[in-house]
Amino acid sequence: MTFKDYLFKNLWLQVVMSLLIGLGVGIVLGDDAGVSLADDDIDFVSSYLSIPASIFLSVIHMIIVPLIFSSIVIAITSLGSREKLKTLGVGVGVYFVITTTIAIAIAVILVSIVSPGSLLDITQLQESYDIEDKEMEIKDGFSFDDVPNAVSNIIPRNPITSYLEGQMLNILVFAMIVGLAMASLPKESVKPLLDLLESIQKITIHILMFSMKIVPFAVFGLIVGMVAKVGIDSMIGMGAYMGTVFLGLGVMLLVYVLFLKFIAKRSILSTFTKFRNPQSLAFSTGSSMATMPVTLKTAEESLKVDPRVSKFVIPFGTTVNMDGTALYQVIAVFFLAQLFSIELSLISIFVIIITTLLASIGTPAVPGAGVIVLSTILVTVGIPPIGIVLLISVDRILDMTRTMVNVTGDLTASCVFDKITASKAN
Repeated sequence: MTFKDYLFKNLWLQVVMSLLIGLGVGIVLGDDAGVSLADDDIDFVSSYLSIPASIFLSVIHMIIVPLIFSSIVIAITSLGSREKLKTLGVGVGVYFVITTTIAIAIAVILVSIVSPGSLLDITQLQESYDIEDKEMEIKDGFSFDDVPNAVSNIIPRNPITSYLEGQMLNILVFAMIVGLAMASLPKESVKPLLDLLESIQKITIHILMFSMKIVPFAVFGLIVGMVAKVGIDSMIGMGAYMGTVFLGLGVMLLVYVLFLKFIAKRSILSTFTKFRNPQSLAFSTGSSMATMPVTLKTAEESLKVDPRVSKFVIPFGTTVNMDGTALYQVIAVFFLAQLFSIELSLISIFVIIITTLLASIGTPAVPGAGVIVLSTILVTVGIPPIGIVLLISVDRILDMTRTMVNVTGDLTASCVFDKITASKAN
């Protein structure tokens, strides 16, 4: 097989090459290589280069809600026995809470030891980003009076509104309720709706798989714009913060290795080799939603996971299993607290952990969503949300990396529960 044939056959290699070429072009257009295009010119070029990415993300937003809803309902109704439903439904939920808690614990330990926020000069950063003093005022944080309202809103009062607004957690809950109801009814009475949902699932997956053909062009445009605008120097200036996040994500990958080795009983080298396609796509797009069809295909065809397991765990995990995002959010909150010289009490730390756990579950699996949710967490503990401005310049590369970890977590979970359900069947 020639390199050309290998390149066209493997999406991950196309993505990596697009990323490297985009990095080189971005450096040439930016200040680092001496060309130094004006900001307006860079914006003009970036706006055209980002067209494939905009189209791709629009396709995701267009079909992801019916894809998630149909996948969850079909998976629940196809599980068969109540024992398997109990193992997957309750078991997977508990598993995801445990892994997210582990990710948060890793983040708290690392950011406390490294203390990256104390290594930067807040005055210099304030001048660089033109931040006014009033924007850096510390405000009152979390109130436990908000808890009842937040919990009660988990169940959607109007599923159509949730659909239109893309409230993924509410849609997931609604899909699980519908799936459980259908699973308890005679098969002949739910067959028409089930056939319709299966058709919707196949159509949406086909659309998404077809749209994957433009991913390399989307990656190229995104990377060129990011590097040309931000520049290498700005990224190096936030090196301590980025290094802490990367280290935490690396430790989380080691946790997945332990799960694969001792629970799923799989070969680490062989398994991670098969993870390569969805990992590279997740890294390049920064969206586990966009990666989900490839993740499903990898789980079923390469990892030989029972389709009844993969079709439940992967869509469920894509929506709620955000270990990488949770880890990043905790490190970002502590980093900004250290940067603004805010002493976090034990109660504040507890609130950060709980809020991050809940927020990561409801984080949309699309690029940049982690930063949006992060602002909610900052408000709960009184850290000025303007601090997010300091993080945006380097967030793209972190977003790509934590998304890769999120997808790795979903694949690991599918391997784990494939082993667990197989053992219970025997």
